[in-house]
Amino acid sequence: MSPLQRRNPHEDDELFVETGAGAPPRKIVIRGPLDAGATTDGPADDEAEPQSDEETAAVDGLLTEIDHVAIAVNDLGEAIDYYRETFGAIVDHREVVESDGVEEALLKVAESYIQLLTPTRDDSPVAKYLAKKGEGLHHIGYRVDDCAVALEAVKAQGGRVLDEAPRPGSRGTTVAFIHPKTAFGTLIELVQE
Repeated sequence: MSPLQRRNPHEDDELFVETGAGAPPRKIVIRGPLDAGATTDGPADDEAEPQSDEETAAVDGLLTEIDHVAIAVNDLGEAIDYYRETFGAIVDHREVVESDGVEEALLKVAESYIQLLTPTRDDSPVAKYLAKKGEGLHHIGYRVDDCAVALEAVKAQGGRVLDEAPRPGSRGTTVAFIHPKTAFGTLIELVQE
């Protein structure tokens, strides 16, 4: 069974597994709680093909950490001052990302960042976001070991992406965005350092 098709105990009692290249997925019905030795209408676990280390690592390790929480703001200086005066947070990195039409300030929090974003031009996605929704949470960035692999995993699961291929991000990273419509309303940025 592919690691992407493992059953979550919070899901219903059906599971669809890939049966081979080009073949349609096969439905397996789980009978009984998993911790009580559930049975299925498919092969028993001891008959299933063992997962390779690459398969397990490719799924289990896709999201390695939270890289940042991005907040869209109208006045970057005012937002920086608020975080410094209120929480003692200081700017670790500041950059204008011309391709995205934003200026960002990264405030270090443990091994992650608060990313404050403000538009540098009226047609940028952040400017449109601010005009429509106002200031607030814009997206979450997850660290990944390989942005291309993570992006392909999203596409393979039917996820809608904003970037068809990874691209350069701020601070020398490689990034790709996942559309919120297929990510439970959350704009997700994959970040490879």
